[in-house]
Amino acid sequence: MNYMLFKNDLTTWAIALTITCCICLLLYAIRQLAVRRLHRHAQTTTTYIDDAAVKVLSATHVLFMLMVALFVGSQWVDLSDPVTLRLTRLALAALLLQVARWGDVGIREWLEHYRQQRIAEDIASTTSTAVVGFLLRLALWVVILLMILDNFGVNITTLVASLGIGGIAVALALQNILGDLLSSLSIVLDKPFVVGDFIIIDEIAGTVEHIGLKTTRIRSLSGEQIVFSNSDMLKSRIRNYKRMETRRIVFPIQVVYQTSQENVRAIPQLLREAVEAQPLAQFDRAHFKACGPSALEFETVYIVQSSEYRAYMDIQQNINMQLFERFAELGIKFAHPTQTLQLARAAA
Repeated sequence: MNYMLFKNDLTTWAIALTITCCICLLLYAIRQLAVRRLHRHAQTTTTYIDDAAVKVLSATHVLFMLMVALFVGSQWVDLSDPVTLRLTRLALAALLLQVARWGDVGIREWLEHYRQQRIAEDIASTTSTAVVGFLLRLALWVVILLMILDNFGVNITTLVASLGIGGIAVALALQNILGDLLSSLSIVLDKPFVVGDFIIIDEIAGTVEHIGLKTTRIRSLSGEQIVFSNSDMLKSRIRNYKRMETRRIVFPIQVVYQTSQENVRAIPQLLREAVEAQPLAQFDRAHFKACGPSALEFETVYIVQSSEYRAYMDIQQNINMQLFERFAELGIKFAHPTQTLQLARAAA
């Protein structure tokens, strides 16, 4: 006797079930084989892309493979239109969820690789990249869920509009916090400074200690910690001395008017010799600049081939000592601010 179950005989159901099991086992075997070969290949390379591909492929869920196999097996039997529609929607929902899972794992792997690269030079970036990862994953899952709802026939237009209005209200209420958060992401991505840089903001100088989601903390030269909001940091003019490769130094000297003409002509050469005697100093120029109110003024320019402030001060000290010795040998006197008052006696 031929038994019928939902318009299909038992033989048809048995064939559909066999196809479903075979497809499921085949997908599982393909996943295992692909993961194994990719993992073997990843061990022979230094790039992180193949390692990430292994993690993403390993995230293929068994329920997804089962749903795909069930959808393929259902094509063998004669089902009503509502049941076919439900199976199609379930299969598409499973595919969308699997895509979201792959994307989630891919984002996690990318952020982990980024943190491992940056942790040695910029520890603070790990906090901000975690926020970037959370926002990317949240956006991915929200889009996928909206697509699933639309797939099941839910009118998402009203929902999207409600989310938009709610998002505007939240943004207005938290605009300062969101502004600092976006500024933090801008600092991490654009990198005007990193932890350890010596910077000057307006009149405040110090070393960057921490870059957070809302604030950046600087240890000033006098020892106290100064906290800036990230938005205020980006609105200010920041001078980053850590990234300065060379220093251009302009320093003046003054000698008394009683200096002989011969010594006046010799002073630019003495200045040049004093600068060129320093290993890290590149001489630019030395000139008799002007006859000042109380002294003869000379100006020297040189380039320090180092960003270290201590190196610059050592060079300047050596130059000053050499000039002091040479001027003493030649009888040249440094000038100091003086004013001469001449009194004229009235005629009797």
